[in-house]
Amino acid sequence: MSIPHDQRVTEIGAAVANAVQKHSTAFVVEGIILVILGMLAIFVPLFATITVTIILGWIFLASGIMGLITTFRARQAPGFWWSLVSALIAIAVGLILLAEPITGAVSLTLVLIVFFVVEGVATIMYALEHRRELSGRWEWMLVSGIIDLVLAGIIFAGLPGTAAWALGLLVGINMVFGGVALVAIALHARSNVRAP
Repeated sequence: MSIPHDQRVTEIGAAVANAVQKHSTAFVVEGIILVILGMLAIFVPLFATITVTIILGWIFLASGIMGLITTFRARQAPGFWWSLVSALIAIAVGLILLAEPITGAVSLTLVLIVFFVVEGVATIMYALEHRRELSGRWEWMLVSGIIDLVLAGIIFAGLPGTAAWALGLLVGINMVFGGVALVAIALHARSNVRAP
């Protein structure tokens, strides 16, 4: 006998709510730390940009080394050469980001520009599709897509100077909003516990 879908969704929701209630203090502390780090990133975006670049460099380097080890352990597996090339590229990217974090920040900023362009176009197309279906509030999606394209244009027009602040500023904004959301969720969970 299987459990109906709606009942499973309700049970999962209740389990998540209970976990948030049980650990609400940890969520509040994490949220406050994220807000503080986010504000630092916003006020010192160059430092945040370099930090993000270095962290990504270490991630690429570690994943490349692990990929290299795995590739040589499974030499007989199909796709050995592709796996080897992939691992070497990850190591090279990691080393470049660690050795030249400013140059790496420019490259990452170009990736960010491409993301904003693709995201903006996709969001605009999504909004226009909703407009054709006469669904409400499609205008907000359209504005969101246009803002993505404007951000891409501003960042691209200011290169290479924007590379010094774009990543750090956006990471900081993301951390602030994420931290505020965690605190809000935790405080809401606490108020539900205290309510009769």
